[in-house]
Amino acid sequence: MLERIKNQTFSIKSLEDWKAKAEQSLKGKKLESLQSTTYETIVLKPLYTAEDEQPVSEFPGAADFRRGIDLLGYNTNEWKVAQQISYQTADELKQKLDDSVKKGQTAISFAVTKEVAANFSELLGDTTKNYPFAINSKWLQTELLNSLTNLSNNGTQLTGYIANDPMALFAEMGAAPEKALQIWENDIRQADNQFPHLRTILIDTTIYHNGGANAVQELAIAAATGVFYLEKLGESGMELEKALSKMIFQFSIGSNFFMELAKLRAARIMWNRITELYGVEESVRGMQISAATSRFTKTIYDPEVNLLRAANEAFAAVLGGVQYLHVEPFDELTGSSPFSERIARNMQLILKEEALLQKVVDPAGGSWYVEALTNELAEKAWAFFQEIDTKGGILEGLQSNWLQKEIAKVFSKKNLDIETRKQSIIGTNVYARLDETVSYETNVAKKENSKIVAIPQRRLAEPYEKLRRKAKKLAEQTGLAPTVGMLCLGDLKQYKARLDFIRGFLAAGGVKTAESGPLFSLENAKEFISTINSSFVCLCGPNHQYESIGHELLSSLKTEFPTHSFFLAGLPDKENQRRWLTEGIHQFIHVNSNCYQTLLAILEEWEVTADETQKA
Repeated sequence: MLERIKNQTFSIKSLEDWKAKAEQSLKGKKLESLQSTTYETIVLKPLYTAEDEQPVSEFPGAADFRRGIDLLGYNTNEWKVAQQISYQTADELKQKLDDSVKKGQTAISFAVTKEVAANFSELLGDTTKNYPFAINSKWLQTELLNSLTNLSNNGTQLTGYIANDPMALFAEMGAAPEKALQIWENDIRQADNQFPHLRTILIDTTIYHNGGANAVQELAIAAATGVFYLEKLGESGMELEKALSKMIFQFSIGSNFFMELAKLRAARIMWNRITELYGVEESVRGMQISAATSRFTKTIYDPEVNLLRAANEAFAAVLGGVQYLHVEPFDELTGSSPFSERIARNMQLILKEEALLQKVVDPAGGSWYVEALTNELAEKAWAFFQEIDTKGGILEGLQSNWLQKEIAKVFSKKNLDIETRKQSIIGTNVYARLDETVSYETNVAKKENSKIVAIPQRRLAEPYEKLRRKAKKLAEQTGLAPTVGMLCLGDLKQYKARLDFIRGFLAAGGVKTAESGPLFSLENAKEFISTINSSFVCLCGPNHQYESIGHELLSSLKTEFPTHSFFLAGLPDKENQRRWLTEGIHQFIHVNSNCYQTLLAILEEWEVTADETQKA
């Protein structure tokens, strides 16, 4: 028996055998139904095989650099834990910085204010001797670098980056201040003389990411911006290799794990191709990358879920091969706490010390799926980069508003998928918690008049968060929470599935349900509606109940409650849809409904009713 088990073999199956078995399990559907198309118009297959294998460099640290810029990966050059420290005063910043480096922070990172910029060197003390910088200086680069002059005089060697990206700032603020680029060039040159090991040129795609751009657009914009700066500095006489040594790229890492991982790999491929065309040596063609988990994907409600989102994004960033990483605290949108900041920092430390990712060289290398995705992403991004070039480059693309419109098209698709719940945001448009209390303020940055149209900085969850605020405000004004009465037809087991669906659907906008329990008579239905203090009622039950008693019930209720709005849970066939609408159904609520628009209409009508009641 044992011998027979040892000699047991499995028959060899071909790809065609797998396809046949897969289609059998799909019960008549074609295998193509398992394919999906990303926002980058990349078609993802259900299975990748050796036929999809892509030629890659044997080792990291060599062109095309998709596998990283260091031969031994993080074994020799660990990524820097560059958590952006939050603070209110300069003294608080100094205290938190000292505390953070004792607890695992390995780079100096924070948002710069005028107060800090003016006293930067005094604030840092001896910290600069042991840790590199990871600072986006934005419009305060001149002040920041000037305040560090005394450090250069005493021989301190600054490393890391204190850099800004004028193009991204133009796109964010909708303004291109006069002589801004000239001042920027002067800062780069002055800093090179004083701090030769400090990077001062940032290519920041965060603005475009938060505007809704897809990975293809982010990569192309990064490449176009990098080329713009190379040309600009070259015109002023700076050597190409010198300019390259001053550059660092900033990416936000979104929720599509493999796409974001491939995005970082593709970025290095593109930059290698560009610098190779410029004729520089391979040794200076590697791309330095600073990454941060995405704010675009985060939510204000159910903020603990942001822990999982950030962990997923941080993992993708590390596997993608970044040099600096910031993980946003889960409650950053409403004001982070020492606890959330510690958790965010410890995510990186766990990836290093417990997941041991600093010990593995290019863990994603050789995956058929990742390599195929990386190549396709790089080629599509290269094509869009060329399109930007035909429009006159990154600056012309922004000034003509062409680039903003291209990004807006992608955002519209993402937003529609969120509104219709084709894409889920846990705790926001699905599985929302109605008992949650959140207080926060929204600030809209003032835009200056300019030829450049500002790219709005968005988050996917914002439309639903506005609905929740509206529902809360109405409840406070009227003393009644927006509610939809549920007429449950039949037994519990017959209507429960649709009732659960409607509960979740309405909760996404802060709308509650008042449930009748099993109903079998018109009189009970009338009695229930009279007690719920709501003019919104939804019929909820199985299809056979709709057909047996639903039509008669609706007709009587419309006569009794002519000003009420009646919904139907589910979507009948087209012929029955016409009949229901004729009889007075206001709207069908089903899996393909636009959840956001439906909830917005309910809340706006509730608001009108509340105003009329108050006036009366």
